[in-house]
Amino acid sequence: MTGRAATGAMALAFACLAPAGCDRAPPPPPPPKPVPATVAGAPVEGLVTVSGDDSVVARLTWQRPAVTLDPADLPAVRRRAADALAEDRLYENADAALPLLLALLARDPADAQAQALLARALAKLRADGDAALADAGDDPEALRRAEAVAAVLRSVGTDEAPDGVAYLQRVDVAERLWELNESAEAALAAGKLGMEDEQALALFRQALSLSPGQPRATQGVAAVESAMLRRAEDAATRMDFDEAERWLALAKTVRPEMHTAEASRAIVEDIRRIHIARLRDEGLALLAEPHVPGHLEGARERLAELLRIARPGDPAAAELRNRIDLAAHYGLMRPGQRFTDALQGGGRGPEMVVVPHGGFRMGARATEPDATDAERPQRYVRFERGFGIARTEVTVGQFRRFVEASGYRPRAVRRGHSLVYDDRGGNFVRRSGVDWRFDYRGRPAADDMPVVHVSAKDAEAYARWLSDRSGQRYRLPSEAEFEYALRAGQPGRYPWGDRPPTPGTGNLTGGDDRSPGGRSWGNAFAGYGDGWWGPAPVARFRANAFGIHDLEGNVSEWVADCWHEGYRRAPTQGEAWINPGCRTRVIRGGAWGNAPAQTRAAWRRSAQSDATNALTGFRVVRDL
Repeated sequence: MTGRAATGAMALAFACLAPAGCDRAPPPPPPPKPVPATVAGAPVEGLVTVSGDDSVVARLTWQRPAVTLDPADLPAVRRRAADALAEDRLYENADAALPLLLALLARDPADAQAQALLARALAKLRADGDAALADAGDDPEALRRAEAVAAVLRSVGTDEAPDGVAYLQRVDVAERLWELNESAEAALAAGKLGMEDEQALALFRQALSLSPGQPRATQGVAAVESAMLRRAEDAATRMDFDEAERWLALAKTVRPEMHTAEASRAIVEDIRRIHIARLRDEGLALLAEPHVPGHLEGARERLAELLRIARPGDPAAAELRNRIDLAAHYGLMRPGQRFTDALQGGGRGPEMVVVPHGGFRMGARATEPDATDAERPQRYVRFERGFGIARTEVTVGQFRRFVEASGYRPRAVRRGHSLVYDDRGGNFVRRSGVDWRFDYRGRPAADDMPVVHVSAKDAEAYARWLSDRSGQRYRLPSEAEFEYALRAGQPGRYPWGDRPPTPGTGNLTGGDDRSPGGRSWGNAFAGYGDGWWGPAPVARFRANAFGIHDLEGNVSEWVADCWHEGYRRAPTQGEAWINPGCRTRVIRGGAWGNAPAQTRAAWRRSAQSDATNALTGFRVVRDL
């Protein structure tokens, strides 16, 4: 039998002693243990057992000490009882107030003085019991004192203690509260926090249902809430924010009026922000090391962790995702960004523009006017990574720096001649002594003019020199890269669309152009004039949508590909189509002396790799 059941049974037993008691008397308690014979007036120790045993008798039965009365000395006994009452010695032994008074009244129930003293003693006993019950929720000694008082009151009987049943019921509640609180605290210590059976919150709430506002249970509920919030914060520290949210939601139901969970939620969100910031910073740091193996994979791992813990739309996640995309496609650059590389020994390389990654349909449409089979079949080419391309053709001044720094001797210098434009005959002729330092007519060229009279091998030598001096990989563009940059998202016949050029489009053959000798073009864009007969200084005409100048005109340009009679079996990832040892190369892009058909976006022609003339220059690209 539990303590609660034991106390309840004793309350019933006490009630049945009353004048209007039960119809059937409960079983009598076990007989008291024999009390040894005593000398008259000597104290004999009494016994109140509150050992925690489940036995009703052992728990709440007061074994009244035996008192031997000397009929000749009853006044002295009354004085001893009064003295004991004054000293608060109520029931502990045979010399305490209650044993003495009960013995007097057993001999003489009409003893008025003993009756008065008994009433005072019982009032004092109940006051002691009330005081003990007031502390019984937190103090096990107080609970034991309250149980001892209950045992004494039961033994006295309802005639003398009519409120004993109510007191025993209060003791019963106190014992149940103690059991619930003790079990709840054990569950709390074991980490069983919730509302399921035998868990802390459920047990504390049962205690509060018995005694609303009971301090120990109230503090226990607060402790459960605190433990839940600690678990939420610990889960957040481990980056398990789903678990943190579960504990926060549960804690919010514990004491909703206190708003404690909101403060802890703010802490969890701070922890989330700290983790997000750390993962973002680690990801960005990895992206800043493009030469470290696995830097992109590591950054993507950080992003995956960040996305797992971040709220939807978190700006740090968007930033890292964007930077990873940029790094995957452009290294440390951004689409449209202009940059130059520092060169060993001082100075900087040509200004480059970052071309965005993407795809396009390369080549001429099946029904395109003036197209040839060499420009077909049209095919889709995709660039998974952007690339840098020179904003302009390589200039005379840039090429001069290369020659002077490297001692390289270009092809026309070694050969001693190149093809120039002869205005008198309106044709191209070979002229001795002409090389990269000269313009289209064979006169000394200004440094801001596009370099011409260079071969494909001269252009590749310049790219290798840039690579050596910058530590980056420079090269000639592939044919696909050139056309992708030339079209800049425009699928039309010409780089600018299907209509004739508008003013400022580029240095093209215009019907309104005139040579120094007054010649005009026989096959030109009618009504168009750009003011130049021959190449113009670089970047004099507007850039295309990618920010690149003069791809559609000015001078044609060498690319890295070997010549093939069409695009069957051509690469589809944008790389150059090269056959080792090939001597015939590809030239792309219109020039100042090309007919409109040769200014189309898909136009291409072949040339020997060592050919030089006044129509062809080059530009470089750089891997990102």
